[in-house]
Amino acid sequence: MTARVLVIEDHPPSLDLVRYLLVATGYEALVAEDGLSGLALAEAESPDLVICDIQMPGLDGYQVLARLRANPRLASIPVVAVTAFSMVGDRRRILEAGFEGYIPKPIIPEAFVAQVTAYLPPERRIALPGTNG
Repeated sequence: MTARVLVIEDHPPSLDLVRYLLVATGYEALVAEDGLSGLALAEAESPDLVICDIQMPGLDGYQVLARLRANPRLASIPVVAVTAFSMVGDRRRILEAGFEGYIPKPIIPEAFVAQVTAYLPPERRIALPGTNG
């Protein structure tokens, strides 16, 4: 069964690129353009992984993470921040907040799917060329 990855991103070109890369690899991409719709989609679909921007209007990535963790059904889903926040200390702050991972923007298309795949449970990963699983 294909892993389902929820992408919460308010920048349409970034959302389109991430969706394209995931689908081209064989993953199912669920997409939301803001935190509230992302939470609703997570509740409805129970994805295997959430990729979330940090800086979004309405609910930011930290608030999305807090609400996911407060929901017993969704609390164990890994959440990875994909963000333009790349100043000294940003990665540490993001990981200390509870995100399982941090991928800086701009993403590197050739590396992105492998970075994302590493956060999926092994049984849900698609074998990528040049990797062991």
